[in-house]
Amino acid sequence: MVYTGTIVSEAEMTFLAGSAVDATGNTEANHNFLAGYAEAYLSNLVKYDIVTNWANINSEYKTLFSEWAGRFAASQLILYNTTSYNSLIEAEDSITMHTYRMQDIQKILAKADVQDFIGV
Repeated sequence: MVYTGTIVSEAEMTFLAGSAVDATGNTEANHNFLAGYAEAYLSNLVKYDIVTNWANINSEYKTLFSEWAGRFAASQLILYNTTSYNSLIEAEDSITMHTYRMQDIQKILAKADVQDFIGV
């Protein structure tokens, strides 16, 4: 199997998930699945096909899309199996941090001036 994500790399997903992420869930197949979910969600959020038009998007917005997708994937990889963390609270805190940042990014991307800038 080959990684098929466009807006986020496997390395970003794994990095944001942290060193305690369970290796049995941190697989290429799951990375493909999670990248596809993130790409579909973000394309619908901004009402623009970010995957097809990735080369045309400003680099600052690419970074926001990539960060959101990486944090989404990291949260799901953490949830896959939390037993590798020192405590459930440690896993939950990591997910909470990702969730707050994802919400901030969504607020930025949903603004009309951002959508105008990326050509939506």
